[in-house]
Amino acid sequence: MIVPLALLVVLLCVVLAGWATWFVVRDRAVVLRQLWGGAVVETVLVVQAVVAAVLAATDPPEGLSGGLFWGYVVTQAIVLPFAAAWAFAERTRWSSVVLLVAALTVAFLEYRLLQIWGTV
Repeated sequence: MIVPLALLVVLLCVVLAGWATWFVVRDRAVVLRQLWGGAVVETVLVVQAVVAAVLAATDPPEGLSGGLFWGYVVTQAIVLPFAAAWAFAERTRWSSVVLLVAALTVAFLEYRLLQIWGTV
């Protein structure tokens, strides 16, 4: 895992979570710009998955559990799209809560990926 890329994912997720928190406090539904923000995070996650696949194929760390690692990668990749679909369908304040929880979930999963890879 490339640590700067992982930190970028966490930073983007925290920014998205903060933006969603602001909307929760103001009792507003998710707007399309927030979903585009989620798409940016998702793009970085896809790039990270490709980099991880290359690194895992060429120089995997000792003791890496492939099933566990790829389970986290796949879960992380599907959380935001599901949350975005849910938030788009739910046009109340709770759509912002869904986006907030999803962004924090992806940030936590990223931290766990670093632990599994052996970086942290």
